Amino acid sequence: MRFNYLMTDHPAWHTNDDGIHRLVTTDGGAARLLTVRDQLITDRAVSGEGPRPIIDTFPSPSTAQPQAAPIHGSLAELGTVARLRNPSLWDALATAIVRQVIRAGQARRLYREFCMRFGPGVALSDETDIHAFPSPDRVLTLSDDDFTHCGMAFKRRPLRHAARAFLAHGPTWSNLSPSVLVKELQTIPGIGPWSAGAAVADWSNDWALYPYGDLAVRTWARRANPDHPWPSDEPSFVRTWQRVTGDDLATYTLLTLALGCRRNGSV
Repeated sequence: MRFNYLMTDHPAWHTNDDGIHRLVTTDGGAARLLTVRDQLITDRAVSGEGPRPIIDTFPSPSTAQPQAAPIHGSLAELGTVARLRNPSLWDALATAIVRQVIRAGQARRLYREFCMRFGPGVALSDETDIHAFPSPDRVLTLSDDDFTHCGMAFKRRPLRHAARAFLAHGPTWSNLSPSVLVKELQTIPGIGPWSAGAAVADWSNDWALYPYGDLAVRTWARRANPDHPWPSDEPSFVRTWQRVTGDDLATYTLLTLALGCRRNGSV
């Protein structure tokens, strides 16, 4: 696999002197450890049996349509972006809940603390462990104090609602098309269009489903081309973004988020 940049927007990625690492789980309970060194991706089984993780690549559109001129040049400089397709719909949903209405840096800290306290882990070295998000069954065993002590009191209700719903409907949801799944997830109390779209985009790598009017896309579109007259309000930006990106909306949305990820140093 050839790529220029690995997108590490998901808070489960960790870095140390040996590379970039992520413990990924499936909804069937299997776990694998991914390691990236110098654009070489390896993985090994940690527990259970399951398919190997899928990493998709996103080259910039080879020919920019005229309407995409405001963003194409800056985003093409990224080259080909690689991104792991989250193998766990539960983790994708839980991550979207953690990310609701808070900044990415704070969400990353909360996610990692919660995983460290309650999720399955694997040792990277004698000094370092990394952890995955706890299963829905495990989440439902946690007390109110468990959530409070790691700063997740305000995520307690939506995570519990999501865990119950996932245990009841998860296998069915996993077989739905991504566009239908976005609608189904919104039947969970506390899950709106943003959370559902973000979760399904993470799980499917279909970035046409990401809520591309959100602050992250608006911010990095402006950074990609500060001179373009981007609308300041979300509905107008959505219409402009659809017009600018055209048939390449999914790719340009992913690349715009990757631009922010790279400049922020998300790991």
